[in-house]
Amino acid sequence: MPLSEQEQRLLDEMERHLMRNDADVVSAPRDGRTLSYRNIVYGTILVLLGIGGLIAGVSTGLVVIGVIAFVVMLGGVMLAVTPTRGAARTPADDRRPRSTTPPSSTSFMDRMNDRWDRRQDGR
Repeated sequence: MPLSEQEQRLLDEMERHLMRNDADVVSAPRDGRTLSYRNIVYGTILVLLGIGGLIAGVSTGLVVIGVIAFVVMLGGVMLAVTPTRGAARTPADDRRPRSTTPPSSTSFMDRMNDRWDRRQDGR
């Protein structure tokens, strides 16, 4: 059963709204904290050094070297996944289109429900 023109417009508007909101959710930094590529690189280097130290500790039979290498690996992972505060904006954030309309006080679903009610009442 095909949709009427009004239903098709409503569906298109809802799709545009969802696409805009999904893009906002994906690209928005959480609490101003983002991962730093520098920290990821340094953390990866520490993990690789730790793996090398762990192999050296196992091959020589010295438990102390293995424990120290494990601590270095753990520190590398913690450094790599720790977000930094106040990181610079990415270029992808600058390319995102900006909305020129001010945000409304009612939610999208409230407006859709109002439209539905008006359509059902014949207004």
